Amino acid sequence: MSAVPQAQKVKSANEAYLHVLCALMLRDMRTRFGASLWGYGVVVLWPCVHVFVLIAIYTFQKLAAPLGDSRPLFFATGAVPVLVFQYISREVMKAVIMNRPLTYYPQVKIFDVILARILVEIVTGFLALIVISSVLAAIGTDPVPSDPLTAVCGYIAAIILGVGVGTINVAIIAFFPGYLIGYSLFSIILYISSGVMFLPSYMPDKIYYWMKYNPALQLAEWVRLAYYPYSGLQIDFLYIIMFGLTTTSIGLLLVKHIVGKIQM
Repeated sequence: MSAVPQAQKVKSANEAYLHVLCALMLRDMRTRFGASLWGYGVVVLWPCVHVFVLIAIYTFQKLAAPLGDSRPLFFATGAVPVLVFQYISREVMKAVIMNRPLTYYPQVKIFDVILARILVEIVTGFLALIVISSVLAAIGTDPVPSDPLTAVCGYIAAIILGVGVGTINVAIIAFFPGYLIGYSLFSIILYISSGVMFLPSYMPDKIYYWMKYNPALQLAEWVRLAYYPYSGLQIDFLYIIMFGLTTTSIGLLLVKHIVGKIQM
């Protein structure tokens, strides 16, 4: 007889948690740009504008694509996975700063804030990818990769890496608030060296060897390999996966043990 009430309690607790999570996600979407959900459209279009500005610059300068015949496709395949990684890793950290007062409520935990922002960023990245693919199709460029499974795995790896670095960032910023600016500057260096605007494999072997330690570079090459299987790109899949899983594990452990510090 006691099993039924216990099951109802578990169901009620799960429903309450989902309500908290949904409320945090809606709050993130409403407060990013303006006090309405329409402002969320700006968040979705922001990475799209980034990609298309890059394409426009190279088009007006009449520079050939380093790989393949399509400039838009080359830049989009490199920029999107790198931006997915960077947005998640940065926005998770900013979410904790912006939503810290909410953690004073007993129903809201710091992990809930992190999870809500991760889910919002995954949805945002997916919507941005749809917009970019639609625009590419509209201008006559086929956005469908030759190897869809490789492309999907590349985007999943970008999400895992973003979550891992983002959770570590949360732990660091709990003790060093100025780290947000430092990481933003570091992200610029990662982006420039990730090969979005050029093909790193054309660099001298000694330079390319060290550049491949940048996981963002290998993310860009991973997705590009799905579109250009003839390119001969060599990706260290194990390195990226282990890097992402290791940072995620370390980040979650750090967050778990510094929750008291963050909520003070």
